Amino acid sequence: MSPSERAPDGERARNQPERPSGNGRGGFRDGASAERVVDAPGNGASPEPRLRLGGMALRNGLLIHGPTAWAAAARAADGGIEIASGPKPTFARGPLGSVPLLRGPLRLAEAFAVVPIARRKLPAARLPIEDSRVLAIGLATAALSSAIRRLGPTTVAREAIIATLGVLPAATALRDHDLAAYHGVEHKAIGAYERGSFDPADAPKEHERCGSNVVLPLLVLSVAGQLIVERLVDNPGPAARALAGLASVSGAVELFAYAERSPDSAVGRGIHAAGHAIQRVLSTREPTEEQLEVGSAALREILRAEAGDSGRSATA
Repeated sequence: MSPSERAPDGERARNQPERPSGNGRGGFRDGASAERVVDAPGNGASPEPRLRLGGMALRNGLLIHGPTAWAAAARAADGGIEIASGPKPTFARGPLGSVPLLRGPLRLAEAFAVVPIARRKLPAARLPIEDSRVLAIGLATAALSSAIRRLGPTTVAREAIIATLGVLPAATALRDHDLAAYHGVEHKAIGAYERGSFDPADAPKEHERCGSNVVLPLLVLSVAGQLIVERLVDNPGPAARALAGLASVSGAVELFAYAERSPDSAVGRGIHAAGHAIQRVLSTREPTEEQLEVGSAALREILRAEAGDSGRSATA
């Protein structure tokens, strides 16, 4: 089925994952498993190598991306589940994808580049920012941050306030119970897959690789980066501050990766403790069976797409 085709009403998309074949590859074609999770600490992962999946909660569904493809499922207004998938933009391939401090932003760029593509191919999907309150808070925090910087020389307290303000739009979006629940669906669907199951109910709603684990290092490095720029550059402008912000993101992603590789280290324990607390208290909720159904549809679709059959829109 081509990307522009839509299954007729009542037709169920054939997106069941392939059963493991005799070659031990779990039905995946060669090349689809360029990045695999052998183990995911704290998530009860199966020792069998699996695709490394990431995702983003939608207001009415779930977007999942793998090494080479993306897939999304959303609950439509009529109660049905609509799905779409396609190839994933790649920026972190080749030598640049292994350069420390550069690989993190490149992979983040890949993940963000998928979002408008998925939104266009799955019109039923509703993004987290598709809320007037979130947009208003985003504009207000940007204006307030700029005003704070004009008050005088940079200080730790001022930069800490500005960094905290940057979290408010996401916190506002997550006040939507459905969005927080689908964030839980994201973790449960991916976590279940890493455990060797296709039932999201089998996994916890918190996950060790959630982006919430980046929040603490990003806040700390953002403050440090702006203080360093203030010391090194006279009257730093937007470009200098943006470069410092990019460096902070790069450093935070590297710390995130280190915490995943060394979860028992002091850094790993601290990052995961903060991230788990954010997920437990703020960013996730236990989903309903109907929401878990959407997560299962997205998981089946990403596995089908990664097996080499990507690029379609359908109704499940």
